[in-house]
Amino acid sequence: MAGPIVLANISVPLLGAVDTAVIGHVGEVHYMGAVAIGAMLFNFIYHLFNCLRMGTTGPTAQARGAGDHAEVRMMLARALLLAAVVGAALVALQLPILGLALWAIDASPQVEHYAREYFLIRVWALPAVLGTYAIIGWMYGLRNVRTPLVILLFTNGMNIVLDLLFVFGFGMGVAGVAVASVIAEYAGLALGLACVGRTLRTLPAGGVASPLLDAARLRRMLAINGDIVLRTLCVVSVSAVFMAKSAELGDLPLAANQVLHLFLVFTSFGLDGFAHAAETILGEAVGRKDPAGFLQGRRMVFLWAGVVGLLNMLVYAVFGTAFIALLTSIPEVRATAADYLWWPVLIPLVSVWAYMYDGVYLAATRTRIMRNTVVAAFIGFLAVVHVAMPLFGNSGLWAAVAAFLGVRGILLHLYLPRVTGAIAAAAGSTPSVRSATHA
Repeated sequence: MAGPIVLANISVPLLGAVDTAVIGHVGEVHYMGAVAIGAMLFNFIYHLFNCLRMGTTGPTAQARGAGDHAEVRMMLARALLLAAVVGAALVALQLPILGLALWAIDASPQVEHYAREYFLIRVWALPAVLGTYAIIGWMYGLRNVRTPLVILLFTNGMNIVLDLLFVFGFGMGVAGVAVASVIAEYAGLALGLACVGRTLRTLPAGGVASPLLDAARLRRMLAINGDIVLRTLCVVSVSAVFMAKSAELGDLPLAANQVLHLFLVFTSFGLDGFAHAAETILGEAVGRKDPAGFLQGRRMVFLWAGVVGLLNMLVYAVFGTAFIALLTSIPEVRATAADYLWWPVLIPLVSVWAYMYDGVYLAATRTRIMRNTVVAAFIGFLAVVHVAMPLFGNSGLWAAVAAFLGVRGILLHLYLPRVTGAIAAAAGSTPSVRSATHA
């Protein structure tokens, strides 16, 4: 099931790459810088509230594994309710959020002007994005990977077409990229809701229906999502600090790092596809109280993720300069990006373990460990930035990103026996005979 998830995930950074490529061929460095800053702000928000996806898949898979389809239905309802509340709050707070972000980033006046224009348009897509996250997380929990693929390909395909139309056809520039995103995201949400209606009609009966606002279940949902938000805050803060420090180096390093950062985004979304598969497969094993199935599924997902990580390195090493050329026609940006290409080539080998262990811990809903290990890794990242950047400039900044990803994987690996031990204890230390057929 990982294949369609990987394809769906890769379609997400493809949109960001097209945004960068469209603006990168307009011919102005400050346009690229503005999209880099604007995209960073939305990546920060989207990743921060990706808990609506991450916190839905594991519990839904556990309920499905236990045969409690009434709870499966309620998981979607609660996730959509939370998405609506959070989305409305973010739209209402758009001006303070933008003011704080621009205060924290030392960008040139031209970059700041167009970044403001981009943000104030695209922010209206947030409720649709968060609602779609909830739907996709629920579908993954049901082992339905084709529907999220269709939703994401439809949304991102429409966005790409509208990007080209508004920027090159209507000459709307940065504003055109933002308007395209708003239209496409609401169209994607509409498609997702239609797919939900069809899925609910085919979902088996089973379990006892609980109230939408059941206090105990809401507390569990909020606790899981709270841990994920804090964990994700650290993850997206790495990208935010990376772009802010890039801006301090100047418009040219900022534009080059925006291009190279897309390599990391493609890697993360590709590997996250295997992490999502782990959440579903291993979550069902947890719901069945099946430690042997949990172990078997973990080994399978890790094997394929390692293969994908190595393929990423090979593709970036061979085609990296061609990819840079597709993203921008500005000679100075191309040359600067090529000088630092070797960092995105090497990082997949370091990052694969962090992404895979995220899927394992989400499946087991051991989100507190995820939160604590990422906080420790983020502190290490800031320390490396403080020490290495004054000494090595942009290379020091990239070294800090590599250190953050590596430390995450190591710490999660060290905590793994605690998780597997708890699963075995819950099963009475006796593996289920169904493990092989359901893993």
